[in-house]
Amino acid sequence: MFQGETAITIDDKGRLAIPTAYRELVAGECANRLVLTYNPFESGCLWLFPYVAWEKVRDEVNALSKVKTAHRALQMKLVGAAAVVEPDGAARILLPASQRVTTGIEKKAVLLGMGDKFELWSEQAHMAKIRQSIGEDEITNEMAELRL
Repeated sequence: MFQGETAITIDDKGRLAIPTAYRELVAGECANRLVLTYNPFESGCLWLFPYVAWEKVRDEVNALSKVKTAHRALQMKLVGAAAVVEPDGAARILLPASQRVTTGIEKKAVLLGMGDKFELWSEQAHMAKIRQSIGEDEITNEMAELRL
């Protein structure tokens, strides 16, 4: 289970170091295999899945009908853009240049542990998103039942 927010620095070669707190989890539970792909719902963000969890997501997405435009867009952003990444000896993973450019992830980024996956945000997109408050009209019934 991944949780927490970590400021990340991307090096000149486009690599990020897996935070120390997650290295054992990535090595053990993920067998050092992760999949990096676009977050189809938020610009400025990539998703980073453990490979086993990714396989389930990939299969569900690929099972969607190819007739609907929204399905094809989801398949393109998730499956078509997916890159398998494995940490090197220094626990760094290489972010594909195309994904970095598209999301605006440069030198500074934010890695969020989101339970079953990570989200990697450009620093600017993360700051903009985190500063937005949830409006009263956006609260769902499920949210209203939470004891926060």
